[in-house]
Amino acid sequence: MRSLPRLPPPRVRLWFFSWRPDARGCWRGPERRLRCAIPAAASCLAGSEDRSMDKHKVKRQRLDRICEGIRPPILNGPMPLRPLVALLDGRDCTVEMPILKDVATVAFCDAQSTQEIHEKVLSEAVGALMYHTISLSREDLEKFKALRIIIRIGSGFDNIDIKSAAELGIAVCNVPSSSVEETADSTLCHILNLYRRVTWLHQAMREGNRASSVEQIRELAGGAARIRGETLGIIGLGRVGQAVALRAKAFGFAVIFYDPYLADGVERALGLQRMGTLQELLIHSDCITLHCSLNEHNHHLINDFTIKQMRQGCFLVNTARGGLVDEKALAQALKDGRIRGAALDVHESEPFSFSQGPLKDAPNLICTPHTAWYSEHASIEAREEAAKEVRRAITGPIPDALRNCVNKEYLLAAAQWSGMESAAVHPELNGAPGYRFPTGVVGVPTPGHQSAVEGLVASSHSLIPTVSHTPSPGQTSKPDPDREIPTDQ
Repeated sequence: MRSLPRLPPPRVRLWFFSWRPDARGCWRGPERRLRCAIPAAASCLAGSEDRSMDKHKVKRQRLDRICEGIRPPILNGPMPLRPLVALLDGRDCTVEMPILKDVATVAFCDAQSTQEIHEKVLSEAVGALMYHTISLSREDLEKFKALRIIIRIGSGFDNIDIKSAAELGIAVCNVPSSSVEETADSTLCHILNLYRRVTWLHQAMREGNRASSVEQIRELAGGAARIRGETLGIIGLGRVGQAVALRAKAFGFAVIFYDPYLADGVERALGLQRMGTLQELLIHSDCITLHCSLNEHNHHLINDFTIKQMRQGCFLVNTARGGLVDEKALAQALKDGRIRGAALDVHESEPFSFSQGPLKDAPNLICTPHTAWYSEHASIEAREEAAKEVRRAITGPIPDALRNCVNKEYLLAAAQWSGMESAAVHPELNGAPGYRFPTGVVGVPTPGHQSAVEGLVASSHSLIPTVSHTPSPGQTSKPDPDREIPTDQ
């Protein structure tokens, strides 16, 4: 019996794509590399690889020109053994050090502007802690070469371009609950000051004015008003807004609010009255206090138009964000008497000074230097929570391990890894001395290319991963009725 001729061994080629930095620190790619599953076939493949080298070289050069200088998203991936975490606009790290000392190196910049941030921080910092005293635009964020997370020590994050941060692969977090009680207490202090004129009476006593008769008392305390029965209008019923509402009710205020984002039913639980429109709240309020975040939709929410819709002689309090109030329109309303008095803890331009700006000659105005949030307890609590959030970012996947990520939706929309299996996140992703992808996964695929695998076909989130075997020569394909065949989703 004559034996059948032996067939040559099959040639199996696996391609995978990866992004790699060049000598200047710019990320280049995708770089395509070849792995032969059968070593004996390597010589057979060498010729075809050389013939296609010129074509791929041209494509790679074209991609290099497109990607030149672009900082890719590097949210998850190999992290240094001792990543650098920097406090940008402060110098006291005594609270953060005990929490981060075993996973990171903590440094401070004490910068008054982004131009003063140290070059080492720009090139090596993985995490950044910051207060409200500096701002980070897209241009500033692009200067950071390795940054993966920014923690805003406080609730507001309008001084950070969170959308651009997400496009650069940087998660932004805040600490929303640390100063709720302090901010609510400060707001009530401002309201009481406006109604009872304590600040102006104290200043009159310091200047030597004496109230020796009823007429002098009437003159010094002119403008003081009774609180019980007045209507307090709250714009934004979040954590601070609710805390202010409960305190105001104890003083006898009838509390109304406007918040289009709040679910129905909260007003009944707190005994408040919801207004359907902002105009309706302005018309019915004797005192208005702002407790909403600042974004592109509500900048200068209080302006000349909305001031004209307020009651004559209304009070205004702002302990939220300075950009909510048009200070020029407010100054004119105070001079005209349309607004009887105002108290501002936040300002359009900080640090605030009475010697500059439109409010320098405005009467019946109380200003404090953005301190409504502060107490020793709140400061320590916020710094501890910020350090814990950085620790979660270093030891766990981003953004899933974070509790207060404010740009998570932008990250999921912009990140290249948003479509990957959650199981593809290696437990030693951050801080691993010898990082490697999980078994079966060779590399992170770039958009437009299929996942590169070794014996494993990556599936969608709702499908079961299926093992794919190369058939032997001469074997006919026969479907297995017990095997689930994944379909395109």
